[in-house]
Amino acid sequence: MCASERDTRESMIGRVSRVFEAFGPEDDGLGVREIARRSGLATSTVSRIVRELVEHRFLEQAGREVRIGLRFFELGEQAARPHQLRRLAMANMSDLRSATRQTVHLAVLDGTEVVYVIKLRSRSAPPLGSRVGGRMPAHATGVGKALLAHAPAAVVERVIDAGLPRLGPGTITDGKRLREQLAEIRATGIAYENEESGPGVVCVAAPVTPRAGTPIAGLSISTRLGEVDTASLGPAVRTAAIALGRQAARGAAWAGLR
Repeated sequence: MCASERDTRESMIGRVSRVFEAFGPEDDGLGVREIARRSGLATSTVSRIVRELVEHRFLEQAGREVRIGLRFFELGEQAARPHQLRRLAMANMSDLRSATRQTVHLAVLDGTEVVYVIKLRSRSAPPLGSRVGGRMPAHATGVGKALLAHAPAAVVERVIDAGLPRLGPGTITDGKRLREQLAEIRATGIAYENEESGPGVVCVAAPVTPRAGTPIAGLSISTRLGEVDTASLGPAVRTAAIALGRQAARGAAWAGLR
């Protein structure tokens, strides 16, 4: 099926979503033809959508290219759950970073992926490729496994059915092995990642659960292989996640985080 045929069957929202998804984290700007190539949409369709998005400030003109506009970020800041999570978690995450001197993340599960809501990088820790708003396959991250371990079985099966791509030398690509590890995480409350999201990356994570049931987020400490023994960080991240969960349960924001 050619791009123009797909255009006639896809909703306008779907096509606009594909335009935005064409932008990668390293892209300062893209031309209409490149957006069309990446999105699979017809150039004429992309041109029309881009023109309207620029008019409404979701994109902005940068010479012959366009980039993500200010209005897009303004609306992003109004997203309820990430905003409430940031307000609740910042103090606990700062304390955790100070205690461990490592990079601390807070992420939420979205379908088969995790989305990073907060990243507090320690100045003494090595740089990592994660970023706020960035996505990673849930099965390939410590924080993702912490969340999947407490997710409904149907969610786990959806992740497995979608495929378990290898991102690093330690990525779990076998569904049976993933289920076994998730059972261990449920028992201990701590998830470990050993070069699963990428070479040299290690992580320890725990779910943030205000009440019995599905976690609202995952908290993690990430670093580079050989920098620190992640087993020694497990109790710290677990304690911080429990404290954050209790804080969320007590706060009025709980109603908006369920």
